[in-house]
Amino acid sequence: MSKTFIIEAVMLAVHGQLMLPGQPVTYMIPYTSIQELYELQTESEPIMLEQEDDGFVKQMIGELIAFFEESFNKKKIEKALSMPWRKSPPLPINDHVTLVIIFAVDNEEYGESFDPIETELILTAIKEKSALLTDQLELIERLVQAGIPIEAFDVEDFEFAVEGDNEV
Repeated sequence: MSKTFIIEAVMLAVHGQLMLPGQPVTYMIPYTSIQELYELQTESEPIMLEQEDDGFVKQMIGELIAFFEESFNKKKIEKALSMPWRKSPPLPINDHVTLVIIFAVDNEEYGESFDPIETELILTAIKEKSALLTDQLELIERLVQAGIPIEAFDVEDFEFAVEGDNEV
């Protein structure tokens, strides 16, 4: 059975290990985080500290954008955009990784403490009863402080999250 994690699209470009899990994983990605990829691709500011890493991540962002723009995938994504909280049909990446795009809607419920994409991640995790996977430790701290009822994992704990029996 596939484990489901809620993540931002850019995480797939930054953290290559997410594409090579030991068992099947489904990543549910709010659509607005896909739109963010376009901004990151054209931004002149570095995403990563090391120039070599930054070039690689920007190349991976380009590959992700190309994947999402493939005709078949684009049609699947457009289905999700027809109604709030609708999910796309599965978009398989490889034998162990499947993406599902969700048309999450920021209802400003957490707007004072979290930005719009963070709010969409939180609401998606609550709605889907799935864990949030992030590389932002301060986001996890804010989730705990705010008493948000979701499970969140740091990307460094990814293998533990995939292998563990950590149902929400």
